Amino acid sequence: MSRFVNIAALAGMLALAGPATAHAQGKSPEVPPGYRPPAGMCRIWITGVAPAQQPAPTDCPTAVRNRPSNGKVIFGDDYAPKSKKSKLPPPKKLRGS
Repeated sequence: MSRFVNIAALAGMLALAGPATAHAQGKSPEVPPGYRPPAGMCRIWITGVAPAQQPAPTDCPTAVRNRPSNGKVIFGDDYAPKSKKSKLPPPKKLRGS
């Protein structure tokens, strides 16, 4: 009987810890478009801090070096609006193809 009680208690603790752990490991909310850093720069985004209170954009090596444990680095070059037309020229056809 004691073994059953221990297993039940352990299962109860895991059930309570599960949602908090899943939330902590889940993807944090996206950065609003108006707060993304410009191309070539980075921004530290701290979890739980209002967008208007986030640190200003800076150079990427500084942002990576100074990132706190509850933050992430947002790179300005990693966001490109999706467009229907490609700006690249069409590929050239090879001879004999």
